[in-house]
Amino acid sequence: MVAFGKKVVKFRIPILIISILLLIPAGLGYVNTRVNYDVLTYLPEDIETMQGQDILVKDFGTGAFSMFIVDGMEDKEVSALKAKIENVEHVQKVLWYDSLADISMPKSMIPKDVYEVFNSDTGTMMAIFFDEGTSSDGTMEAIGEIRKLAGKQCFLSGMSAIVTDTKNLAEKETPLYVLIAVVLAVIVLGLTMDSYFIPLLFMLSIGMAIVYNLGSNYFFGEISYITKALAAVLQLGVTLDYSIFLMHSYEEQQVRYNGDKERAMAHAISQTFSSVIGSSVTTVAGFIALCFMTFTLGMDIGVVMVKGVILGVIACVTILPSMILCCDKWIMKTMHKPFLPDIGKISDKVTKRYMIYVILFLVLLFPAIYGNNHTAVYYNLDETLPKDLPSIIANEKLKKDYDMNTTHMILVDSSVESADVAKMIDKMDDVDGVKWALGLDALIGPAIPQDMIPNSVTDMLKNDKYQLLLVNSEYKVASYELNAQIKDLNKILHKYDKGGMLIGEGPLTADLIDITDTDFKTVSMVSIGIIFVIILILFKSISLPVILVGVIEFAIFVNMGIPYYTGTKLPFVASIVIGTIQLGSTVDYAILMTTRYKRERNHGAEKYDSITTAHRASAQSIMVSALSFFAATIGVGLYSNIDMISSLCILMARGAIISMIVVIFVLPSMFMVFDKVIVKTSKGFLPAK
Repeated sequence: MVAFGKKVVKFRIPILIISILLLIPAGLGYVNTRVNYDVLTYLPEDIETMQGQDILVKDFGTGAFSMFIVDGMEDKEVSALKAKIENVEHVQKVLWYDSLADISMPKSMIPKDVYEVFNSDTGTMMAIFFDEGTSSDGTMEAIGEIRKLAGKQCFLSGMSAIVTDTKNLAEKETPLYVLIAVVLAVIVLGLTMDSYFIPLLFMLSIGMAIVYNLGSNYFFGEISYITKALAAVLQLGVTLDYSIFLMHSYEEQQVRYNGDKERAMAHAISQTFSSVIGSSVTTVAGFIALCFMTFTLGMDIGVVMVKGVILGVIACVTILPSMILCCDKWIMKTMHKPFLPDIGKISDKVTKRYMIYVILFLVLLFPAIYGNNHTAVYYNLDETLPKDLPSIIANEKLKKDYDMNTTHMILVDSSVESADVAKMIDKMDDVDGVKWALGLDALIGPAIPQDMIPNSVTDMLKNDKYQLLLVNSEYKVASYELNAQIKDLNKILHKYDKGGMLIGEGPLTADLIDITDTDFKTVSMVSIGIIFVIILILFKSISLPVILVGVIEFAIFVNMGIPYYTGTKLPFVASIVIGTIQLGSTVDYAILMTTRYKRERNHGAEKYDSITTAHRASAQSIMVSALSFFAATIGVGLYSNIDMISSLCILMARGAIISMIVVIFVLPSMFMVFDKVIVKTSKGFLPAK
């Protein structure tokens, strides 16, 4: 690897030129990568609810629908507005009173149940059907056009409106995430490193790797908005260590080679590459574990971050060394003494008073596990967004004025007799929480002959394969009550049509709950298993993987248990991915200290001296690394108005600090307790002479 380092040093100018030129295609790829703002699309394609969504688009030409509330308008004005909305591209059909009959026709002729569904004391409501899926670009563009046509007294609700608002908010905030992370990371590094200029070089080299990573996502077709928002911040946080290690190694090599900076850098690159490969493997393992999720959002995040870590390593041993050598004068001019306390001074105290930390570990362990297992999570995507967004206001108004919370769609075989469909609807009406259930027959009523109904309406609700029914629920998406209701509705549906499908946001979210519950267990087992094996191979030890993984898992339990005791609900994604990310990215702290402990033990030092020396040598680096990770994520967590993003970043920031504290105080205490076991079950740990 020294030969590689020498080539990097020799060709540093071409490397910088090429790396800058590569930003052009990467930037174009980034701009042209489609972003998916609907996490429900990451459910498995083979489940019934997803297949039903495909049937809606294929056979009915209907992908999404929204309820549109109009207050304080005369019927003629509403009819004129409806006609304008029907002309909006990607609007397939708008269903209102005048879809069934002329507006001059007395409303008393409309079935009472149907009239009450679409009217309230303050106004009326129409259903808008789109010809593309909930989160398609066409649907979101149509939502924007409809909002332009509508006045202040109009409210557009539904999942598509929420997805559109999520897109608008994320596009506004995401660039600021990177800016906040960079500014805070530079401040922390400027204080903890010995040069004010070197953190800027860190940010530039890592920034290039981030642009390459985000730009290369173009080849995936699309990424989720969560991945887009988190990738840059997370890549910065987990790869910053590599830059810090290179700089420290470079400084050490300069002393060794009497100020010969080119030779020092060549050897620093070699040493860094060897060390970073080992360090990055555990981080990559954590992200690979996410790819085992059935809910493919995990794979979306996992693959992008694996790519990000690899590109971060490459940038660290090519672009950053080139920058450091080219900007040597600036680095020297901004040298200063690090503003960081010498935590190594407490090493003796930590080792001597190890039983205190063991007792604290045991005292906190069970409350941490209990809190982790009982932290509440939510699956309703409405709760991730600010309450003043148009879609959230519209949904609240829909609930208040029309007592509507969730609308299910049911696909029934068109061969099922009308009488049976009517019986099925009657039984569904009696299910707890069902506000109304409507089919074509109920919609037109006995007063209006079916041959008088426009074909556009009947085609929208019935074809030669299926007929479409609508069921409205008073219950909220992802609530226990709604999930129980969905089970009851499915029982009734399958009694009359075994192949019938209950679809919509409610059933999709119910599937999401079941699938992610299984995914959480799978991801946890896979990440622990992979990292356990890596540590086992790295240290050739049976006991050390148990101790190291156990210590970091304890830190994860504390981190994930805190929301339970503070009464905070977490988005469902957090409960799945945070443990894996925290384990993969912070187990390095434990590996760093263990490596030095092993070296001292192998050189014949006795237990106490080995652990104290390891603590003194590694505590400072662990602290800088954790504070940098904290800085890169905490600002975004506090700033973001999207709770999905905010919660994940706050958990990552807090997790880095908790892991740091646990590794600095609990891990050496565990070494003190289990030293004899470690020596007997590990290679390279010699008993004291």
